[in-house]
Amino acid sequence: MTRMPADPDTFVEEALDGLVLAHPDELRRVSGGVARATAITPGHVAVVIGGGSGHYPAFAGVVGEGMPAAAVCGNIFSSPSAGQAVQVARAVEAGGGVLFSYGNYAGDVIHFGEAERRLREKGLDVRTVLVTDDIASAPAADRTQRRGIAGDLCVFRIAGASAERGDDLDEVERLARRANAMTRTLGVAFSGCTLPGASSPLFEVPEGRMSIGLGIHGEPGIRDVPLQSARELAVTLLEPLLEERPEGHASRVSLIVNGLGTAKYEELFILFGHLHRELASRGIEVASPLCGELVTSLDMGGVSVTLLWLDDELEELWNAPAASPAFRRGAVDRSGVLAVAEVATGADASEEPLGQRTVTAESRRDAALARRLLSAARDAVVREADHLGELDAVAGDGDHGIGMTRGLEAAVAAASALDDETGLGEVLDAAGDAWSETAGGTSGALWGAAISVLGRCIDEGGASRTLSLPAAVSAARSRIQTLGGASAGDKTMLDALLPFERELEAALADGRSVADALGRAAGKARQGASDTAALTPRKGRARPLAERSIGHPDPGAVSFALIASTVAEVVLGGTEEDS
Repeated sequence: MTRMPADPDTFVEEALDGLVLAHPDELRRVSGGVARATAITPGHVAVVIGGGSGHYPAFAGVVGEGMPAAAVCGNIFSSPSAGQAVQVARAVEAGGGVLFSYGNYAGDVIHFGEAERRLREKGLDVRTVLVTDDIASAPAADRTQRRGIAGDLCVFRIAGASAERGDDLDEVERLARRANAMTRTLGVAFSGCTLPGASSPLFEVPEGRMSIGLGIHGEPGIRDVPLQSARELAVTLLEPLLEERPEGHASRVSLIVNGLGTAKYEELFILFGHLHRELASRGIEVASPLCGELVTSLDMGGVSVTLLWLDDELEELWNAPAASPAFRRGAVDRSGVLAVAEVATGADASEEPLGQRTVTAESRRDAALARRLLSAARDAVVREADHLGELDAVAGDGDHGIGMTRGLEAAVAAASALDDETGLGEVLDAAGDAWSETAGGTSGALWGAAISVLGRCIDEGGASRTLSLPAAVSAARSRIQTLGGASAGDKTMLDALLPFERELEAALADGRSVADALGRAAGKARQGASDTAALTPRKGRARPLAERSIGHPDPGAVSFALIASTVAEVVLGGTEEDS
């Protein structure tokens, strides 16, 4: 990812533009991602997939006829925003409803879930099927907690083929869930991947070792073991998969060997041969296999093995005609009408404009302060972006610093674009939406929602700004918990936010100034963030690598404490009127 340098900030957009130019008969560009070039038959279901970029051919490369109708494409390893998902879904919805499908990651669940809610409010029937094929990410008893990796392709393909033949939404959803239930994956990494613009990989595998149970967002495996020969590796990866073979459907399987980015095809073929022979020796027939790069992780050195256990209805759909840039089956009817190109950008056109607010002098004053605080927070995060990324790379994908920087830069730009007569609620609404849209991921969704709630609650408090501040922080925290599903002790930003909230309320109740109370609360946030080093993560991408995380503070808690401290410093150094 450093051999042909490109601007990291425009990397995804440029890559998608080039992909569409390279496949004009199959893809068209839409706001938020890509869609099939031919129109969907009226009344058919629109299958919409998506996630962070950096996984080509997933997600944009498997859009087409007999495949998903569109893909929502977030930043590298970051979930797309709710607004992007809404825009892409509306670009392909044909009257039969929408099925969202994506890997089971916290950020994707939050953003796509919000998009589903918005679309339902507009009268569309929308369903969701999460992909949970990675056996390394949770035990079989907790299968719903597993993440989606290369098995994404199996679920997306079955759902797309079902929709193409005209199945209704109930049936497309049922078959997608069936495909997910019959799919298992396990992978191994030999080297880490490098983000665009970065000079070093997100993680390193020790010389002579390999990392079992890798993720596709730059997460290392759950354990390192000595390198093995292709023959040995085939057994190492296959044995755990066969332990979970579905009852009643254990004799016919599609074997999928997936390169993660730099494992070359000849090596993949050698591994495939050993796997095929091992399955045959156990009386398992391989049908309609795949071997190549299917769901990658930028330039990661690694490979994953997926088993899709076939029954008659799944095999029929798996082999049905399909045409997409990276997945083809048989011959499709290319006489379909070309869809109308849609390249609009910006806010979701389906959203109602904000109503007129009565803007008080206090709200305008607070809006000016909010702009200063956002700018200061951005500068602080920019200075610590590398450190935040390093913390995130311990048990995650290493993009927390990048995501926070992009989110805050977008928030500052959105807030600054509004005129001086705009009140606090509208300023933080705009900043929150921009943060969520640009940063993507879990943190983007949580911070965007939180500051929007914060501004509205303070404005609703009227002239009693000091009294309304604790209630506003409490409301923002509640929104974060509702969206993220985390609790105290889960090793998330809440472990810094909760002590901040308690101290702020107590200090203001004691009659201290806002500046003094913020300073004391920020101190508690820093302590809370530091204390997360001893915790085991129970949410998000760090959960499968919980042991690696022990001894390191949570990056989300650290970034919250950093912003809280920056806010306190700005307010303390401001005028008495600011406080």
